[in-house]
Amino acid sequence: MLLYNNAFLPLQDLKLPVTNRAFQYNDGFFDTMMVVAGKLCYWRDHQARMREAADALSLAIPDSFWNGELKDNLLQLAKQRKALKYGRIKLKVWRTGGGLYSPQSNEVEWLATAQVAQPIPDAGMRIGICKSVNTIFSPLSHFKGPQAPLYVLAGIEKQASSFDDMLLLDAEGHVSELISSNIFWMREEVLMTPPLETGCINGILRRNILRWYEQQGIAVQEILAKPEELAHADCVFASNVTGIRNINQLEQTTLATESNWLQGIKYGLQI
Repeated sequence: MLLYNNAFLPLQDLKLPVTNRAFQYNDGFFDTMMVVAGKLCYWRDHQARMREAADALSLAIPDSFWNGELKDNLLQLAKQRKALKYGRIKLKVWRTGGGLYSPQSNEVEWLATAQVAQPIPDAGMRIGICKSVNTIFSPLSHFKGPQAPLYVLAGIEKQASSFDDMLLLDAEGHVSELISSNIFWMREEVLMTPPLETGCINGILRRNILRWYEQQGIAVQEILAKPEELAHADCVFASNVTGIRNINQLEQTTLATESNWLQGIKYGLQI
């Protein structure tokens, strides 16, 4: 089963026209969220990011996204897919109607799928530096979907390497993000992460990590940094909605690991 425009539908019954604007123009966005122990995690942050995406793309999002109806149906979908204990939901939203680059409507259609997921491994990651593409800052770069081909190409480069993930840089060579994760590092008790101006996604867990650290009175800096600066950090880690994972190697350089910082974040955010 899947959820299509707020109606439950067997997968085999889904039929989309060739004029579909998601197919023709990638005219929309998507959001990925986790269900843990029957709870849709960080729902208000997902709503905020969907509002941001809708505003950037001039999409008219229905009231069901905000009044609780969508949330209830997503949890029902996860239940049907036996993914309530630990599952991943992907919500794809696109502009409906015809037209070429100038659309005929700002109304939307949407589709949600759910599947059982697995917790991220505890082992640290080995990452390489992506050379095939750079991140690009734009009004569309802070949410998921419009620039997806960049991450696809980075994923192809990762497949050809021995690394677990790839570090993407902006056009000036500054650290931006990983393929599907934001990146953070600690140095001298200051939490650092790239600013959105590098073209990185404004991740859901990124928002929560920054919010939590500020609430704890711990210094936070969004800074432009070159990859070699990570070698001087006390701890480097990646985050996305599935959780936090330590990065212990960049290319051939071993990175420091300070487990107390990671455990503190995980405990504070109840990850």
